[in-house]
Amino acid sequence: MNTLLIANRGEIALRVMRTAKRLGWGCVAIHTDLDADAPHVRAADRAVRVGSYLDIDEVVAAARETGAGYVHPGYGFLSERAPFARALADAGITLVGPSADVMDAMGRKDAAREVAVAAGVPVVPSYSLADDKDSFSYPVLVKAAAGGGGKGMRVVRSASEYDESFAAAQREARSSFGDDTILVEKYVESGRHIEVQVMGDTHGTVLHFFERDCSTQRRHQKVLEEAPAPTISDEQRAAITSSAVALAAQCGYTGAGTVEFLLDNATGEFYFLEMNTRLQVEHPVTEEVTRVRSEKGSERVDLVELQLLVATGEPLPFAQDAITLHGHAIEARVYAEDSFHGFLPQAGVATEVTWPGAHFADGVESDHDHDTGAVVGRLRVDHALESFQEVTTAYDPMLGKVIAWGRDREDARRRLVRGLESTHILGLTTNTGFLAALARSDEFRDATIDTAWLDHHEVPAPDRDLARLLAAHALAPREDGTSDPWRTDGWRMGGEPAPVVVDVDGPVTVEPASASVVVFESHQSGRHAWIDAEVDGRREHATVRGTSSAVEVLHRGQRFVFDRPDPFADHAGAAGDGTLLAPMPGTVLAVNVAEGQAVAEGETLGVMEAMKMELALKAPFAGTVTTVGAAVGDLVKLGAALFTVEPSDG
Repeated sequence: MNTLLIANRGEIALRVMRTAKRLGWGCVAIHTDLDADAPHVRAADRAVRVGSYLDIDEVVAAARETGAGYVHPGYGFLSERAPFARALADAGITLVGPSADVMDAMGRKDAAREVAVAAGVPVVPSYSLADDKDSFSYPVLVKAAAGGGGKGMRVVRSASEYDESFAAAQREARSSFGDDTILVEKYVESGRHIEVQVMGDTHGTVLHFFERDCSTQRRHQKVLEEAPAPTISDEQRAAITSSAVALAAQCGYTGAGTVEFLLDNATGEFYFLEMNTRLQVEHPVTEEVTRVRSEKGSERVDLVELQLLVATGEPLPFAQDAITLHGHAIEARVYAEDSFHGFLPQAGVATEVTWPGAHFADGVESDHDHDTGAVVGRLRVDHALESFQEVTTAYDPMLGKVIAWGRDREDARRRLVRGLESTHILGLTTNTGFLAALARSDEFRDATIDTAWLDHHEVPAPDRDLARLLAAHALAPREDGTSDPWRTDGWRMGGEPAPVVVDVDGPVTVEPASASVVVFESHQSGRHAWIDAEVDGRREHATVRGTSSAVEVLHRGQRFVFDRPDPFADHAGAAGDGTLLAPMPGTVLAVNVAEGQAVAEGETLGVMEAMKMELALKAPFAGTVTTVGAAVGDLVKLGAALFTVEPSDG
């Protein structure tokens, strides 16, 4: 059995393991203390602790210790580090990727540019640092030769800005990469980011698997990716893909790689940007749209399977003309971030996580034609986040990826929106609402978003008031015929059923027969409620979770948190005699005191659940508990006396 160590974590570690296990390989995971019980650790056949995913010596030692003959680096961490590739080679271990020399050649933008020129691939016009800055045709882009991810990069629009921007880019490059070499190139004002998936074997063959469009990005960080590119012609596709293959062949590339290009919208010309010498985050969209013809028929491509095949020295088993395109796929990266408040990273415990397709073993949900049985749409989720898992800022904020495939782009886009809106993550804020709104936008629908669009446009935030209204209707007492202990009977002398007031960040009146809100279905379980309603003629769905102090709402993929004042505090104050009454029907969850026990002001005497929220019952003043009127598990009525506290003397 071949044994593979995956030198990564999270969803990419799980994705690699899925293919490796299907092929009969043994899988070894590495983990830090923070990840000791992470999903990728539990999924592996064996796991080894390391102090850091970036420690080359520890990772190589883990491979030796477990007898792993192969190491898959995933993406990020050590995936494009030539010293790591050399350390593995010295240890007699095969890296599932290119050689260290190729990483050196393609890892630097200046060296990669020279390879591209030698291969006859168009490159962005550049300027010599020795040239007079006043002779440049502005705007220009100054960027770190050793960089990536937008670090060490500045757009300069005039000669007066040049010196300051150059110095800032150089400082950032030195800090981030330990190398302050800077390139100066023409800046394309409106462009599309087109990249080509290539695969090379050790027998001299390089194939392409068509292109992806990753133009929807923010500050050079990709947000939505799709395949094939929706705006290029067949002639442009042929030129770009052949250029990618030529460049990969020029540097003797083996394994999976991505050649990135910038397509100038003004001229239609394309330029080589860089080559990523690893598997990309967005590789699933390529897998969803590419097929390989064989005697067995047409089969979907598995890029990790091809990586492992190449790593064992086998030739690629098909020719370029066997690879075809089918349909369209779009991927959205789900991050732990608050996209509508500065894209700030988020951390916390994901109290509840439900991904679309979660009830399928491989995370893929398919739709079939009723007549032919053919697959007409797919929703795939690659993730490593589960309920009660803690998300920290120690690692990349990506939690997973939602990938939609359809027969055409519009079908894929609609499926992606539905998939994002049905991604439920409570406990911390994610960008799913932002992604859903972006995918719904006219600009994305019409494929008019270029690489700079998100840096100059705002995606409209979801309606907070609508989410609050849905939460109130979801938490409102149910009608007759349910088993809910605090339901309303709807009776009112000489009039329509009485409205209900629900406190969600302030009072919200819920009219039982409102023309503006028609509730089709609303049900509750524990602290959760779900609602399917029509609001002002539009169908809406929401998930609601209540606690004693707040209400969480998931609506159109966006998480909202509304404060909820403690109704018990107001009620206890009104009582005045130290008797704490149940503010509404509910269940006693905890009793923390006994009769005769001394308590301090504000001390929690017990906890009850009401209106699908936990309510802490606190002593209104310091004193002695004289009455305990309920036990754990009791179902109590509105106004039931639960505790009585006699004040302390003096």
